[in-house]
Amino acid sequence: MSAIEAQEKGLHHVHSSKKEIWKIFIVLLAITVLEFLIALTPAIRGAMSYTQVAAVFLFLTVLKAYYIVAYFMHLKHERINMAYTILIPLMFIIYLIALLMIEGHS
Repeated sequence: MSAIEAQEKGLHHVHSSKKEIWKIFIVLLAITVLEFLIALTPAIRGAMSYTQVAAVFLFLTVLKAYYIVAYFMHLKHERINMAYTILIPLMFIIYLIALLMIEGHS
């Protein structure tokens, strides 16, 4: 069986190099350090409103989740249908949470 046939059948094997793993580790570490700096530095928190801080944390959390899911759960190398089975329900859950948060203030 050729490599192309194996990939079409979903039998491909993901090879991650140590360099790539360290790169992702440093990206995740940098995002985490940035989150801690925002959370624990009064000058940074004081310069932004509560909504801005919450938006920054939400963005950074989604970014970290992307890196974890894409590289450590190997979904970046999966076929698009597999990714959609995870991403579409996740989008509905995020939409539900957003609606609950908006309606909670009413």
